[in-house]
Amino acid sequence: MKSDLPKVLHQVGGRPIIEYVVKTAKTLKPNRIIVVIGHQGQMVQDFLKPYRVDIVWQKELLGTGHALVQTKSLLSDFQGILLVLCGDVPFLRPETIRELIQTHRKTQACATVLTALLEDPEGYGRVIRAEDGSVEKIVEHKDATPRERVEKEINTGTFCFDSRFIFPALAQVEKENEQGEYYLTDVVKILRKGNHKISAFQARNPRETMGINSFEQLRQMEALWANGQIELNV
Repeated sequence: MKSDLPKVLHQVGGRPIIEYVVKTAKTLKPNRIIVVIGHQGQMVQDFLKPYRVDIVWQKELLGTGHALVQTKSLLSDFQGILLVLCGDVPFLRPETIRELIQTHRKTQACATVLTALLEDPEGYGRVIRAEDGSVEKIVEHKDATPRERVEKEINTGTFCFDSRFIFPALAQVEKENEQGEYYLTDVVKILRKGNHKISAFQARNPRETMGINSFEQLRQMEALWANGQIELNV
């Protein structure tokens, strides 16, 4: 955002982005909520004090996979569904997340990704499916081939994982990519190689999966909300 204020503390509809995400998570009644913070994280931690969430620090900003690794010590004894939400996606509805979780359970998957269809998927990671329709891999836009960039189904950054398998898979992730980061999305390919099932649930309204990475996108979100084209959930 090129701002002195952390991205997730910028406001939409008069409230910080992260507030919507945390409140939405609380409606799902999870065992616990863990928030990974990094750049200007103290401001985020101070804001979240009333919400009684667990905080872990990502001291080095080495990507989304590396961020999730920071939660490992807090989840060492946990067996169940690990839901990963993005702190910059404020419009995701609890109903959509519940449908994602239901799909994960019904298909008995090791990992389930929330996807969306976009007419203009520029900049988003693409979901690449196998001939049988299952998820084969997720490729970040900068690393995608021209053929892969034609795909319009995108990764929203929201996942369900079987907690027993996610951290061993993360240990195999490498940073051989354009960004030089550990991508969380690489665990899809790793788990699939291990003969684990990967499922997907496609959001019915792509707009609710939109993230905020710039002031332009922030203004677009405000406009969608002001025009009643999308709802703030909490």
